[in-house]
Amino acid sequence: MTFASQITRLPHAYDADLGAEACAAVPGLSGDLAKLITGTAGSSPYLKGLIHKEAEWLPEALTDADAALAQLFATLKESAPDQRPTALRAGKRKVALLTALADLSGAWSLEKVTGTLTEFADLASQLAMEATIGAEIRRGKLPGATEDDIPTAGGMVTLAMGKMGAHELNYSSDIDLICLFDETRFDPDDYHDARASFIRATRKMAAMLNDLTGEGYVFRTDLRLRPDPAVTPVCIAMETAERYYESLGRTWERAAYIKARPSAGDLEAGARFLKTLTPFVWRRHLDFAAIQDAHDMRLRIREHKGLGGEITLDGHDMKLGRGGIREIEFFTQTRQLIAGGRDPYLRDRHTVPGLRKLASKGWVPDEVAEGLSDHYRFHREVEHRVQMVADAQTHRLPKGAEGWGRIAGLMGRDIEDLQAELRARLTEVHDMTEGFFAPDACAPEAVSDHSFDPDVLGRWQTYPAFRSARATEIWGRLRPEILRRLAQSPRPDEALLALDGFLRGLPAGVQLFSLFEANPQLIDLLIDIVGTAPALAQHLSRNSGVFDAVIGGGFFAPWPGKAALSEELAERLAQENDYETQLDTTRRWAKEWQFRIGVHHLRGLIGAEEAGQHYADLADAVLAALWQPVADQFAAKHGPMPGRGAMVLGMGSLGARRLNATSDLDLIVIYDADGVEASEGRRPLAARPYYARFTQALVTALSAPMAQGRLYEVDMRLRPSGTQGPVATSLASFQNYQQNEAWTWEHLALTRARPVTGTPELMAEVEAFRQEVLSAPKVPETVAQDVADMRARIAAAKAPDGPWDAKIGAGRLQDIELLSQAGALLAGSPRRAVTQGLQAGVAIGWLNGDIVTELASTYRLCWQVQLASKLLSGQTIDPDQIGEGGRAFLLRETGAADIEALQTRLSEACARAAAAITAALADTSEIAKREA
Repeated sequence: MTFASQITRLPHAYDADLGAEACAAVPGLSGDLAKLITGTAGSSPYLKGLIHKEAEWLPEALTDADAALAQLFATLKESAPDQRPTALRAGKRKVALLTALADLSGAWSLEKVTGTLTEFADLASQLAMEATIGAEIRRGKLPGATEDDIPTAGGMVTLAMGKMGAHELNYSSDIDLICLFDETRFDPDDYHDARASFIRATRKMAAMLNDLTGEGYVFRTDLRLRPDPAVTPVCIAMETAERYYESLGRTWERAAYIKARPSAGDLEAGARFLKTLTPFVWRRHLDFAAIQDAHDMRLRIREHKGLGGEITLDGHDMKLGRGGIREIEFFTQTRQLIAGGRDPYLRDRHTVPGLRKLASKGWVPDEVAEGLSDHYRFHREVEHRVQMVADAQTHRLPKGAEGWGRIAGLMGRDIEDLQAELRARLTEVHDMTEGFFAPDACAPEAVSDHSFDPDVLGRWQTYPAFRSARATEIWGRLRPEILRRLAQSPRPDEALLALDGFLRGLPAGVQLFSLFEANPQLIDLLIDIVGTAPALAQHLSRNSGVFDAVIGGGFFAPWPGKAALSEELAERLAQENDYETQLDTTRRWAKEWQFRIGVHHLRGLIGAEEAGQHYADLADAVLAALWQPVADQFAAKHGPMPGRGAMVLGMGSLGARRLNATSDLDLIVIYDADGVEASEGRRPLAARPYYARFTQALVTALSAPMAQGRLYEVDMRLRPSGTQGPVATSLASFQNYQQNEAWTWEHLALTRARPVTGTPELMAEVEAFRQEVLSAPKVPETVAQDVADMRARIAAAKAPDGPWDAKIGAGRLQDIELLSQAGALLAGSPRRAVTQGLQAGVAIGWLNGDIVTELASTYRLCWQVQLASKLLSGQTIDPDQIGEGGRAFLLRETGAADIEALQTRLSEACARAAAAITAALADTSEIAKREA
């Protein structure tokens, strides 16, 4: 496709005579190409000059612009180092002319125009760096470097920032570079010599690009975005820069690094450096505090540049002024800073694609993203034409008739029509973005007629969350609305005390208060939680980052299931190289999902049955995802698992897939060394201690308190020989024990056992063995007597924690589970659910169907009370202490009319269940008859 065939628009000449003069200088052009030259030169003195200078090259270049550029770039790469200053300036003239003509004619998209300018900037900085670093190397000034190191600049890299980093350079843009060197390539004794060499080379590189000579200039080069530019040299060590950002980096620098990329020199070292900055740029929690930082920055720019006030087109700054390019960029980058830490998909250097991604994830309305993208393209085109007139690094619209005539001519537009569209677009951009940066603060409404305890309100300022002035300022805006909503709750004073407990536990307030200010709907959720579930509120105060999940997308979507959870966590962990970071990532992720289950349960989106399964799915996903990192970390020291590997057998509630908000995990680790005596690694271990220590590492990964808290308590007492045996059990020992030594209660426990994670073949083998053990013949009288003895021992060892203890006590959860396990064991059933075990007892003629139906109903009621207890208070509930909201939740969950009726129903149901269990254990005659 020829250049002429791609033309979609044409400029018109402000000065027709000048346009005709330029056209005459390129006699070989005709048709639209001639009109393009006439219109361009007649409105831009700068481009007219370039047309005359490049008249001989231009006709062929306009035949195939892409081929002309490729040839130009190849020629520049072959230029001698001492000829680079002249060659690059000549190249710049050609690139500037060709991109201008392609832009003005519509032959290239905006992205191709800015991308071409950026590609030339990359090439120019690479060639300049090769020339200056090469000179240092040839003079022997860069320790240990040879000519082979010139392409990678001996370990130096330029980071392209701003528009260059995003491949969005404007027509007359300067280039913002941060120059760094990889200090690890040099011996400590050579550090200062290397540093001095890189500083000299950087200064000469910048001069080669920046200095204005008789041949012009290449790019105005700005090196001031580096850390603390007033006191640091133009090129600094990566380690020095990393320490600066970790300790002193500011929000504007985080925003700048959204667009950063290695552009010349040692690109691999540059990429490694940017990866180390990931935690600095992309915070792990939603960072709504960045909104205020960005807003303050915008106000400072406006004040410094005198750009406040209403939009007046004459002299208006298209970049920094109201409704300008920078507002769109700030809007995009700030949203990326808020959410990009949680979602790497949003980390896009480019403005328009960044808006598109934000919209796809629900962070920006589709119509806003589309509108701002359209305005951005238009603004950039206007900016280019402003700069094309005289190659001036300006973003200001003209003030006089001539200036407007030239801009309108380059755009092929009528002046009045262009001005009307500009005013409308600038206004719309400002309206779209200003509300995001400066939303109306919560109105200071009166707090109904309710009068809160002044002592409670007064002590808030003594809490750690209010240590900073900024937290106090944001809270001052939030407080009237929060108190108003508290006053509307059923028991305002009770809710106030719950909120007080939440605030007291917060270690800091700025991020969370900013989150509330930007998302007022979260205040309702907070009031709901603190007024209903103090245990969940206490969890929130220690893990307030879980609020991120509420607005991070999909919080109220259907439950994804174990497979999707495992995949999501595995992807998160794959992005982390550090083991402890992986563990903290797992804790943070799991707490968000635990919070989601609790909120869904609290708000009636799921019932107790579903909640129990969701908690179990989550535990399964954590175990499955952590297994490999723990194994890899252990293998790095001691070698891979000897033999066939290992697996985790989930016992108790985990095995039965019925966990609550505070459940621990009952685990058995089983391994098969398969005759291999020891591992093969840096520090080999014999098979038995290998698996014992690996098991301890796994338990530590799950239960150790870290920066993000603890995942689960782990109980391994159900392994063979209990606490006296090894923490990891060999497959042979496990099989021998279950077949020859296990007590009845251990076979009862096996009815709920479930392989959770580990070596797939071993998991399948253990499950097959479990079913084999369960299917072996049992003596009904012996099993029944052993279960009865167990009931007696449990009752003697631990009394119920009051009438609301749904787990311990005759006829309650544990008691019904024992009968169910006995039914499954006697029937040889591999099914794990309580109802399935009870039905198995019916199938063998032991249990009565009507009684089983009632037992299942009682179990369901106890389970509802148990899960509500753990969610509301973390322990056995006291209806007088859980508040009005907690009591309402408990009644809704159980369908009871009032608390007194629920207590009566629970007591009576459990009494009937206890009697039925006692009777069943006393009479196994029907089983004997069937067997006979």
